[in-house]
Amino acid sequence: MNIIYVLIPLSVVLMLLAIGAFFWAIRNDQFDDLDTPALDILDDEDEPQDKRKDRVTTESTEDTD
Repeated sequence: MNIIYVLIPLSVVLMLLAIGAFFWAIRNDQFDDLDTPALDILDDEDEPQDKRKDRVTTESTEDTD
């Protein structure tokens, strides 16, 4: 029964720490953009070969004019 006198204040302190960490994260814009970083991994950095060839040929014809 004496352990209750330790566990209840300990749980209240942990709850206050968790709430404080949550509001700190909100103030420091930690939840600003959650979708973009997850979708960035799906974007390819390189263009496919056929699109790259088309762009090179159109750029070279524009330069000669």
